[in-house]
Amino acid sequence: MKILSLTTLRELLALSLPMVVSQGAFAAMVFTDRLFMSYIDAAHIAAALGGGVAAFFCFSLFMGLITYGNALVAQYYGAGNLAKCSLVTTQGVIIALASAPALLVMAYFGSSAFEVMGHDPAQVPLEQIYFQILMAGSVFTLIKACLASYFSGIGRTRVVMVSDVLGALLNIPLSWLLIFGRFGLPEMGIAGAALGTVIATVFTIGIYLLFYLSAGHKRQFHVSESLRLDRPIMRRYLRLGMPSGLETFMNVSSFNLFLLLFQSYGVVQGAAIAIVFNWDMLSFIPMIGLSIGVMSLIGRFVGAGNMAQTNQVISSGFIAALGYSSVLAILFLVFRESLVGIFETKDANFAEIRDLASYMMVGLVTYMLADATILIAGGALRGAGDTRWIMVTSITVHWLMLLAQYFVIVVYGYGPRVSWWIFVAMLIILALLYLARLFGGTWRQPTRLARVMSE
Repeated sequence: MKILSLTTLRELLALSLPMVVSQGAFAAMVFTDRLFMSYIDAAHIAAALGGGVAAFFCFSLFMGLITYGNALVAQYYGAGNLAKCSLVTTQGVIIALASAPALLVMAYFGSSAFEVMGHDPAQVPLEQIYFQILMAGSVFTLIKACLASYFSGIGRTRVVMVSDVLGALLNIPLSWLLIFGRFGLPEMGIAGAALGTVIATVFTIGIYLLFYLSAGHKRQFHVSESLRLDRPIMRRYLRLGMPSGLETFMNVSSFNLFLLLFQSYGVVQGAAIAIVFNWDMLSFIPMIGLSIGVMSLIGRFVGAGNMAQTNQVISSGFIAALGYSSVLAILFLVFRESLVGIFETKDANFAEIRDLASYMMVGLVTYMLADATILIAGGALRGAGDTRWIMVTSITVHWLMLLAQYFVIVVYGYGPRVSWWIFVAMLIILALLYLARLFGGTWRQPTRLARVMSE
């Protein structure tokens, strides 16, 4: 059986590279927000990370569920059921709108978590305002993700790229204007960063709708007839997507709690991990685009009943992801001190922040290849509907890591370096488990795939 094909590699790259650019645009938005915060002080950097992760935690269940629409759309597209592709999107929008009451409740009560976790008093009010504004726009974030998943599923990833890049081109200067109060606008600080993100999200939805509601697209995919609840597709969406949503929610929960525990060390440690994760984001988030490409192609072949080409997709994905992350890992290792120095603040303790962050960059380099493995293997398994196994395995490993962190940080009071290497070890273990599942072949069984496609 042929496991590597240049044709498949080119097809994957053609599908994925626009998604890499799209995810890179998102990473640039978050990166610049935190960079702008560093112009103020270290507490603002830490607050942008803490508040942003907390907001994502609150809507992560719905995000994980809705973005599984990518695989569903790809499966229907591969099977030639174009009318059902747009029906999946309508069900995703219904889920997003139905989530609004729960999101409002979480926004109201969630802001108290920062103080409960013992964060620095100077950091807590900054985290709260950033969190609350992002939560106010969270339904828009979910609708945007739904539309992006649809266009990825039908292979029109350039639409996603154009929409997200235009959104980023609005967000970055708008956030700068709102944060620092330029050209007559009020100086809003961290609130301006969050507001700029919400405005750019709404703008991006408008760009997506221009493509989605265009005459040719509406005719080809029967969009006008899709604006309704479809119970069989909704049931399939929930059956396959809910494990993905629960996995995302529980993993983000464990990561968020780990982050909150880590930031309880103090502002120095909080700023250091924020800087490291900012660079991590520039490697991890673009690779999500490649993972989406793998999931879309695998889903398409599952829908078409053509499993012979899945090995070619998987091997092509690993070549691209491991090649990209290896190059970036070398750059991060060699230039780690200079990269940390970009975020230098006027705080007297930045030398301490630099030392810790530079050390943690070594851990980042250590787990980058594991991240690449998790994303490609996970994309393939999700595309084939193997979401329950991913849910159980990933949640178990993440929460065991969190339990270890509790003992390290709270019970025994070990330092941040010990805590950091436990986090690194967790990602390496998870990558090995994903590889074992991928090459074990259980997810390929015809009876299992038949259940995946059933409504």
